[in-house]
Amino acid sequence: MPRRELEPSLRWDDGAVLTVDQRALPHEYRLLRLATQDQLISAITTLAVRGAPAIGLAGALGVAMSARQHSTDTSLDVQAVRADAARLAGARPTAVNLAWAVHRALARLADGPEAVLAEAMAMLDEDITVNRAAVDRAAGLVESLTEARPLRVLTHCNTGRLATAAVGTALGTILELAERGRIEEVLVDETRPLLQGARLTTWELGEAEVPYRLCVDSAAAAAMARGLVDCVLVGADRIAANGDVANKIGTYGLAVAAARHGIPFIVVAPESTWDRDLADGSGIVVEERAPAEVTHVAGTAIAPVGAGVYNPAFDVTPAGLITAIVSEKETVRPQETRRHCAGELAVVARKMYEQGWMPGTSGNLSVRLPGPDGLALITASGRDKGELNSRDMVLVDAETGEVAEATELKASAETSIHAAIYRATDARAVIHVHSPYATAIACRSGDEERLVSVRLEKFELLKGLGLPDPAGTVLPVFPNWPEVPRIAADVAGHLRRTPQAPPGLLITDHGVTVWGKDLSQARNRLECLESICHLLVLGPPEVRVDSRRSRVGETP
Repeated sequence: MPRRELEPSLRWDDGAVLTVDQRALPHEYRLLRLATQDQLISAITTLAVRGAPAIGLAGALGVAMSARQHSTDTSLDVQAVRADAARLAGARPTAVNLAWAVHRALARLADGPEAVLAEAMAMLDEDITVNRAAVDRAAGLVESLTEARPLRVLTHCNTGRLATAAVGTALGTILELAERGRIEEVLVDETRPLLQGARLTTWELGEAEVPYRLCVDSAAAAAMARGLVDCVLVGADRIAANGDVANKIGTYGLAVAAARHGIPFIVVAPESTWDRDLADGSGIVVEERAPAEVTHVAGTAIAPVGAGVYNPAFDVTPAGLITAIVSEKETVRPQETRRHCAGELAVVARKMYEQGWMPGTSGNLSVRLPGPDGLALITASGRDKGELNSRDMVLVDAETGEVAEATELKASAETSIHAAIYRATDARAVIHVHSPYATAIACRSGDEERLVSVRLEKFELLKGLGLPDPAGTVLPVFPNWPEVPRIAADVAGHLRRTPQAPPGLLITDHGVTVWGKDLSQARNRLECLESICHLLVLGPPEVRVDSRRSRVGETP
């Protein structure tokens, strides 16, 4: 089926921004001509123009408008343009696209007003291309994750052409799936309190002749429970570096329900929505809207006068609840990265249990997760290592050891030691076990009150530790203080003082800890160290040498 040609939702019109007034839909299709900064900012704050990509494009065109208005044939009032740009960028604080687009257009100011306008117009064209690429990628992903039949898809808010230059993101994906014959029905959340789903998404779906039903926001989880939803598709206003997603209020609840029912939850957003300078969603500023949006409907009061109101425009969905985040460039799967690491931890723990190195509930392993957010997964305390599974893991801050996600599980007692190692080294995995021979050396050599060491020399197995000089090393043995954080402080201090220290340590009367670039390397190093300790326990063999000389080939 040929793709539909879509009219842009906003465009440049001889010094002004021409856009669809989304407040009037679905009853009236009305165009707004915004010729001043005040008009444009008002249109953004009152949601006449809305949707993260669309308000970004409006902001870029607003900078172009300001540059024209503050220029003459001989001069350009740069400060006035920058002041207008600052007002534009602050009109909606949550959507990163707005500030991104404003700053991109402003970067061309030194080249004159026409250069700023050319940049803004290029961004309009790019938005169409970018969203088409993201839509194609997301539609393919949905098809790969679902059965080969027409699908029941749920969506939230409005993420179609009204929210972008033309194509849309999540709703654009739904329309693409419909063109491929893969949509049975779309459940459209109302999206209270401003009803963007009820007013705008239903209108776009009706225009495209795609079957839909309007869904009460609070009925979405029930629809999933009844098997009426095959996939959830939403957009985003800001995505943190770790994959946490800020989107229209109600998205978080949908993600929780989708995770409970095993339904793919997919975010579709352009790369410009990523804020990779923001480590996680806790730093996202969530806009709070006026109380009247909740206390009134179509101008009629529905709540008592003076009723208190909590009206956040957005919520933040943790990365761990998201199946995939799709942009024009890539598909990021936060769940799969974390799930893979958790599964790998469980597999290694069970194998070490079988070796007798993690008997009962003893021992612990951790891996530092990919990405700039500084998180790690560590095995939970009190879990039988022979029956460990991927759900028996706790998410912690890799460098502090603090629990990073609410859970009934308790992080391993040695978490602070893992954190000390992550702070001081480039390790991505840490293993702490009670393997018999390393533990025996720790018992023989350790001191209850001071750091001591074991000299390791002339063992071929030292090559397996990745030492700068495999001829020999000094293995530290730390006191086994009752307070684990005190052990961790000793470890941290030692690693700071001796950056060339081997990637392993012993704890008196306790066990051995080893680290590496991944679990595989850490485990290999542990096996080498355990074998060396085995040889130390056995002691040097008694060798008898016949004193008579013989030539090669002769029997003495």
